[in-house]
Amino acid sequence: MKKILVLSDTHSYIDERIMSFASQSDYIIHAGDIGNYNVIEKLKLNSNIHFVYGNIDNNEIRSSCNDYENFSIDGLKILLTHISGKSPKYNNKTLKKIKQFMPDILISGHSHLLKIEFDKKNNLLFINPGAAGRHGFHKKRTMIRFEISKSKIQNMEIIELGLRSKLPNSIK
Repeated sequence: MKKILVLSDTHSYIDERIMSFASQSDYIIHAGDIGNYNVIEKLKLNSNIHFVYGNIDNNEIRSSCNDYENFSIDGLKILLTHISGKSPKYNNKTLKKIKQFMPDILISGHSHLLKIEFDKKNNLLFINPGAAGRHGFHKKRTMIRFEISKSKIQNMEIIELGLRSKLPNSIK
């Protein structure tokens, strides 16, 4: 069984609560708008990490990853990107990647809106974890965690990290 933590849109912000959940995870998946490479360095300390760059990410981050990543965890194929469009009406690039890789799960960020939905048209689970950072219009900071065992998703839960406006300082 693998424990998975999915987050997005940290915008350079990471705190002890995020790190606490990260330390309990086998894999961390970050769907872009990382903000500062220190976020990745901190998350890497505890787990295997998959990440893509988002529209606000600088050259340091963009040179260390891609805008799409395709990988598998315990038999489930995962496609990761920052901007996919809304399920099931994805942008053209995402639709091409879905046809090419045929993922079981599509993980996307960007909208700051948490959404978990089975996309019947493309036969995949769409996951947007919302935003874990403090920049944006979202009211609550969120992440998602779940387990994968024998190619099955189990125990999916939404993690609410608190209100965006009442945040401790980012850890350095």
